[in-house]
Amino acid sequence: MAYPTPARESAPSSTRHLSFGSACAARAWRLRRGWDDLLRRIPCDCPLCGGPAAGNLLCGVCRGDVLSARAAAPAHCAVCALSLRGRQCPDCAVLCPAFDRVVAAFDYAAPGDLLIRHMKNRHRHAHARTLAELLAGAVECAAPSLPRHTIMVPVPASRDALKRRGFNPAAEIARALARRLPYALRPELLQRTREGRRQARLPREQRLSSVEHLYACPTPVPGAAIAVVDDVLTTGSTLDSIARAFKAAGAASVTGLVVARTPYGEGR
Repeated sequence: MAYPTPARESAPSSTRHLSFGSACAARAWRLRRGWDDLLRRIPCDCPLCGGPAAGNLLCGVCRGDVLSARAAAPAHCAVCALSLRGRQCPDCAVLCPAFDRVVAAFDYAAPGDLLIRHMKNRHRHAHARTLAELLAGAVECAAPSLPRHTIMVPVPASRDALKRRGFNPAAEIARALARRLPYALRPELLQRTREGRRQARLPREQRLSSVEHLYACPTPVPGAAIAVVDDVLTTGSTLDSIARAFKAAGAASVTGLVVARTPYGEGR
């Protein structure tokens, strides 16, 4: 799908009430961005190696190590961001996704996977900022750029996951991302219709069927550009189900913003 030119564009009139278009909202974001820039200067230990860093971000060496696997891949799928071994994307060939494209910060591999695992399983909430910073860098470098009126929506967590962890990793990453990127954050636009099964324990075929009609968009979003925020994308089944819900509600495009993309053959 063709994306509108981001420079000095306006949101369609039918979606201005959903967008980040007001001058007041823009000023609020600049204040949050300014505060975030100040936090970046506070010395700290690197979340991975423990060496000197700042702002709870990675040191230069660890940042390079996290991004190296994805940078070394010869090509990536233009739709689902999978690191490709051949010409055809094996995931998109099976899924025929409803989403338009995916922007991923790094491949779900060592050492970056430790940041996500520690955040989700060891309650390292501060890692949300670390991961959001990496994702923000990928979004800022993505071509074409996201429209200015893009609305960010985190993937809702199940009740079981919220009880187990006490927080929603996707929501925490989205909140941190909203301090770096000038897009509206509207988590209420997406809801789970039922609990569903834990995706990590299901094979590919069951993942596709388990998320069917799992999500709903209770508010019409005519002409909206939606960016769905999540920590890891494996088969794309969750994002596909969400994209179908948003497009049924009138969204013009759905982009996945994921911290990590699982390489083919792992966790599938």
